[in-house]
Parts: sequence; structure tokens; C-alpha cells
Amino acid sequence: MIFICVKWPVKPEFADRWVELTRDFTEATRAEPGNLFFQWSRSVDDPTEFVLIEAFKDDAAEAHVTSPHFREAQDELPQYLTSTPKVRNVRMDGDHWDELSEFEV
Repeated sequence: MIFICVKWPVKPEFADRWVELTRDFTEATRAEPGNLFFQWSRSVDDPTEFVLIEAFKDDAAEAHVTSPHFREAQDELPQYLTSTPKVRNVRMDGDHWDELSEFEV
């Protein structure tokens, strides 16, 4: 799978609305063939930083970045940001979450 983690630095005046502002983009991405997950979290250290973790089946990420909703997000979302998002993008085996054996329940 292709695993992507993005840190989104949101302007303070939009931070409380970020989930709403990205709802259409989120829902459209989750509906894409090949999307495994697309999940937002808010930083506990910086309430204006949102972390997006997403994964796609191999080669499905290209369809994502060329989709109409991605291009719309490229046009719309930067106005709400303080700087360019930071990203890590890796290929990894499997298409699932593993259990954290060090904290087995």
C-alpha cells in the first residue's frame, strides 16, 4: 500500500472549522476505489495543526491526485493554511493496521 501522512498548518481563525471545510474532500476521497483509509486528527500540542493519515492500494494514489475533488481541494484549501503542508509518503507491505504487540490487550 501507499501510506501518506500530512501535517496541515491551519490558520487559527479556521482551525475550529477545518473538519467542516474539508468534509467534501474527505468524503469524496474515502469513496475512491483503492482508498484504504483517510483519517484526520488534531494535534494535542498545536490546535492549529491537523494530521491526515491516508492509504491507497498500490497505484491508486495517482487516480486520487488527478481526481476532480483533489484538484478542487488544491484550489480551495491553501487559503486556510499558514504554510505548505509537510508530507511523508512510503510504500509498505499489506493493506491493514497491525496490532501493537507491546501494548497487547
